[in-house]
Amino acid sequence: MENFHLLVRKLFVLFLTIFVLITTVFLGLFMYKPSPTTSIDSMADVELEEWQPKDVLSELESMPPEVKYGYLLIAESSKYMGPAATNPDMRFTGNGLACANCHLQAGTQAGSGSWVGVTDRFPQFRGRSNKIGSIEDRINGCMERSMNGKKLPDESEEMKAIVAYMEWLSTDIPEEKVKEYKGYVPIKIPEAAVDLEKGKVVYTRECALCHGENGQGVRHQDAEKGYQYPPLWGEDSYNDGAGMHRVITAAEFIKGNMPFGQAQWDNPKLSDEEAYNVAGYINSFERPHKENTENDYPDLKLKPVSTPYGPWADDFTAEQHKYGPFLPIIKYYKEQYGITKDK
Repeated sequence: MENFHLLVRKLFVLFLTIFVLITTVFLGLFMYKPSPTTSIDSMADVELEEWQPKDVLSELESMPPEVKYGYLLIAESSKYMGPAATNPDMRFTGNGLACANCHLQAGTQAGSGSWVGVTDRFPQFRGRSNKIGSIEDRINGCMERSMNGKKLPDESEEMKAIVAYMEWLSTDIPEEKVKEYKGYVPIKIPEAAVDLEKGKVVYTRECALCHGENGQGVRHQDAEKGYQYPPLWGEDSYNDGAGMHRVITAAEFIKGNMPFGQAQWDNPKLSDEEAYNVAGYINSFERPHKENTENDYPDLKLKPVSTPYGPWADDFTAEQHKYGPFLPIIKYYKEQYGITKDK
């Protein structure tokens, strides 16, 4: 009988313990309130991770007509506003390039001068003209230099369509993503001048397969569409007034994007030195000449240090402005004018 009472007491204590535990857990769940800040931040992080630029090709048929025309103009520039245009009055570009040959993936690829968010950055001060410029001014800078052509009228259907396409690409971009899609990937500028022999080795190994041994590029099967892989020098390439003719600018583009399909802005294949040397090698060849470049940069102190044409606000040689070393030039402008230059 005594054992029976002992068993009852033990069972009672056990049930009481279980009851207390269940009650405690229930009260904890009932009283717990998640932090609103934590929840919102977590949702924002998920949204940022999930956000992607527009899949242009999949949305091509659903685009507004003006946006679609803008896409065709930048994707098949030679056919719609260049040498292959059937209407002579529509031949604004002077080479067979497409805008999308440099602004990769139809302007959506980060690190390649993407157009995602670009219209929000204008009006913008431009050192080349020493004044505030519009997005139309910036487009025409490319038309006259990278495309080796002539300006589109600001009020033309073509200009309006290109701007509409850029604005469409920029829809709903989170503020936190804007910087990622701006410009090119900076490089650490080497202390030495460009080594053309090393640049040739990089070009042969990494670039010639697509752009050709002689930099001639590869056309689309439908030649009217222009180039699948653009020429990097010669008469059908960008002219000597283009930003890509500056070694540092070209090296930044190359580092973040080349070889195509292998490099990304946050995962480059080439080192800074390799990108620098191959940029110099590419720009060592002849290309079309841009007239009146001596009038660029009314304030010569604002000229990028790797601008290969004069005049300059310093006594460094044309050779050094083209191939470096650039760090002494950067140091000079800091000490002489208090200007910090990064390219």
